[in-house]
Amino acid sequence: METKKYELPLLPYAYNALEPFIDQETMHIHHDKHHAAYVNNLNAAIEKYPDLFAKSAQELIMDLSQVPEEIKTAVKNNAGGHVNHSMFWEIMGPGAGGKPSGKLAEQIKKEFGGFEEFQTKFNDAGTKRFGSGWVWLVQTKDGKLEIMSTSNQDNPMSEGYIAIMGNDVWEHTYYLKYKNMRADYLKAWWNVVNWQEVEKRFSN
Repeated sequence: METKKYELPLLPYAYNALEPFIDQETMHIHHDKHHAAYVNNLNAAIEKYPDLFAKSAQELIMDLSQVPEEIKTAVKNNAGGHVNHSMFWEIMGPGAGGKPSGKLAEQIKKEFGGFEEFQTKFNDAGTKRFGSGWVWLVQTKDGKLEIMSTSNQDNPMSEGYIAIMGNDVWEHTYYLKYKNMRADYLKAWWNVVNWQEVEKRFSN
């Protein structure tokens, strides 16, 4: 029986659908080159251990102890990149933006004082992330919301959190349009956040 390898998911919208906030060329490069490379590298890393293909990329990063030492770093980086980007495409969309609703909105107000305060703290964490990485809204095991950032393709799930929403602050995400102005990109990004998808990830 042929081993089922990890596959690059299709974008759920057109490459130009997030303009003017995220340009078409960036989306092509980000999805077709960067995300594709993570998938290809993950498949290559675990070819010698085909039993691992039975696990999802999420399962791999949630328990790296099950991964042989010689490929652990490659799996951490590339499974993380695959999981992170698969989420990233889904939580954005055309004609999106605005504010969250329902219980997520209530929890954000409770934890951060209001949506605008939450945006400010989220953007600040993303701006201050040194080098490449992500900024996240996560839920703790006891149900609280926190903002955190991780380096490279690390995912909060590896530390026991639920990743509700993450923004990619690697330069390839924004450099063609925003150059070195990461803060401008972070502010613009809220215009493409698909809150319906984000709310699905919130466990209430």
